[in-house]
Amino acid sequence: MIDDLIALAGEAVAHARKLGADAVHAVAADGRSTEISILDGKIEQVEQAEARDISLKAFVGKSSASISGSVLTKDAIHRLAENAVRMAKLATPDPYAGVADPDQLARDIPELDLAANDLPDPHKLEEIARRAEAAGLAVKGVTKSSGAGASRSETSVGIVISNGFAQGYRRTGVGLSMSAIAGEGLGMQRDYDYSSAIHYVDLRDPEIIGRTAGERAVERVNPRKVKSQSVPVIYDRRVASGLIGHLLGAINGAAVARGTSFLKEAMGQQIFSSDITIFEDPHMLRGHGSRPFDGEGLACTRRNLIADGVLTGWILDLRAARQLGLAPTGQGSRGGPSTANVFLPAGAETPEDQIKGITQGLYVTELIGSSINNVTGDYSRGASGFWIENGELTYPVSEITIAGNLKEMFRTIRPASNLEFRSSVSAPNCLVEGLTIAGL
Repeated sequence: MIDDLIALAGEAVAHARKLGADAVHAVAADGRSTEISILDGKIEQVEQAEARDISLKAFVGKSSASISGSVLTKDAIHRLAENAVRMAKLATPDPYAGVADPDQLARDIPELDLAANDLPDPHKLEEIARRAEAAGLAVKGVTKSSGAGASRSETSVGIVISNGFAQGYRRTGVGLSMSAIAGEGLGMQRDYDYSSAIHYVDLRDPEIIGRTAGERAVERVNPRKVKSQSVPVIYDRRVASGLIGHLLGAINGAAVARGTSFLKEAMGQQIFSSDITIFEDPHMLRGHGSRPFDGEGLACTRRNLIADGVLTGWILDLRAARQLGLAPTGQGSRGGPSTANVFLPAGAETPEDQIKGITQGLYVTELIGSSINNVTGDYSRGASGFWIENGELTYPVSEITIAGNLKEMFRTIRPASNLEFRSSVSAPNCLVEGLTIAGL
């Protein structure tokens, strides 16, 4: 499969070069997925998808054009290349455009165990979704199911660049989720749990997922509102990764180059406390965001985005690096600079100890909507969760807004000890001091 995709991409590159392109970048991909949804013990929906396509970026001087297609015959690929070259000749020049130099390319391609041969068939997907839903409905206080779902996917890519790069890899994935509803009338609440993995064997048990979803929904029944005030806020690890996501957006080289980041002048400065280090590890075995090389053919390496609280650098693809006069960091993709597995390591405090240390505060389990000003760092999000009173979770709360400024929030973040790797951006529970709650 990979060899076939590399051959298709290579055909596109070769033909575009014959037509006068100075450089060409082609990606051929093959993907297929199955998803089954269960509601009240019955199959609600079955979706199967298959797609094979090729995308091509042709450079003529400093001008470029991108095009894609799903017909992969030789004649169709040639027409695609012809259109890309013709469009590139008409495009406005970009002084920062271009492919990598040959000496920048990845040479040693690691094996990251990103493809499984034990993916569940549709019958197995149906079975585990039913088991998850049944476990959720068995929780006392759950009144109905909002549905359960299971999925599998596999994607293969082949990348060929006119600078001599020709590599590919295969990735698989499985997922399982359940959503439960508890309570009646205006006190009714919904919550969920999920698991995703590269290999089926790493997926969490359906009964645990269903039971956790049900218990969470029951805990949220009959929420109250709270008065507007400034208090410490603990972000549950399900939502704490969003804080790291805001950091990644602010240190994205494209945003820095445009001048639209509130951290654009913060290189080398202390933006977190000195005991905070945030890592990116693209070579994590079976990692959700792992990749053997970046989308531009450059080597990926483990790096500290934040080291002892200090911002060490930007997230850069080739274009952003050239624009900022810096070396690329192996974080390129078809959509611009991007990261692989980013995580905030676990802290020393347990989640329980963090709660015990708060007299009045908020424990957030769900965030709704978003109003983030990427230029100033001003932060405002709808939230729900639990009120903390004298070191204990006391009652559920909803219909509130939490607000602050990300610069100040980053300085006060304290991670708990419960880190789990559930996505490409992971964080444990995080305590943030002095956020403003808008409530009654």
